Amino acid sequence: MIGHCFSGRRSFGPFSAAALLTATLTAGALSPGAASAAGGAGHVEDVAFSFEGPFGTYDRFQLQRGFQVFHEVCAACHGLKYAAFRELGMENGPAFPPAQVEAIAALYEVADEEGEPGDTRAAKPSDKFPANDAVGAPDLSLMAKARAGFHGPAGLGLNQFFKGGGGPEYIHSLLTGYEEDGEVESAGAVLYKNHAYPGGLISMAPPLEDGIVEYVAHGEGAPQAEATVDQMAKDVSAFLMWAAEPHMVERKRAGFRNLIWLILLSVL
Repeated sequence: MIGHCFSGRRSFGPFSAAALLTATLTAGALSPGAASAAGGAGHVEDVAFSFEGPFGTYDRFQLQRGFQVFHEVCAACHGLKYAAFRELGMENGPAFPPAQVEAIAALYEVADEEGEPGDTRAAKPSDKFPANDAVGAPDLSLMAKARAGFHGPAGLGLNQFFKGGGGPEYIHSLLTGYEEDGEVESAGAVLYKNHAYPGGLISMAPPLEDGIVEYVAHGEGAPQAEATVDQMAKDVSAFLMWAAEPHMVERKRAGFRNLIWLILLSVL
């Protein structure tokens, strides 16, 4: 959950710097686990999400399914306090109809600022998802950005230039990485073996099982999907990526337009 950065500066000679870069790239090419290891802390599998790459976009049907998984499974322990209900209707997001956004918001209780301390009311589209820290579980609003999955050789972050941060892949690997008969009792607490979690043991019990969610098709043309553990993990990972980067598609398009203008101005 904690990002690492290098604030100091170190000087290398021209030949030693080139040798260091060559050695690093060679290590990345030869290391079989470089693309799937989260800095040696856990095994993270690569997943081909639709939003990857400079022209990638969110799959609204996948985001709708992912929200359903979050709402029916994850929201019991985790919050989404930085996301607003109205964003569920974004064209480049889940794109729920306005009436459905209002109905979804009404399912949640938020603090009533006009009432007495402790009073709550049904949420409105303009409200944000309520925080949920009753059991100490982390908020999921920025999880897909905070959790890097691909660090590259020696944690230098080279894979992030080619594979992205790997946050959605980490979430997917975590949800699907539980081992059978993997319960371990330590200091009176039950932990679960998970090959994606740093250290290999996690206190969260496996949250998904086949068929735990009955997918609802939203709108005409919505593809039918089977609620397997792998499918639900992919869907909720994509949804959490959208929650962390709701304006990713617009940002990509703006960058592409700026690049075209830069090339044009350079020619002129």
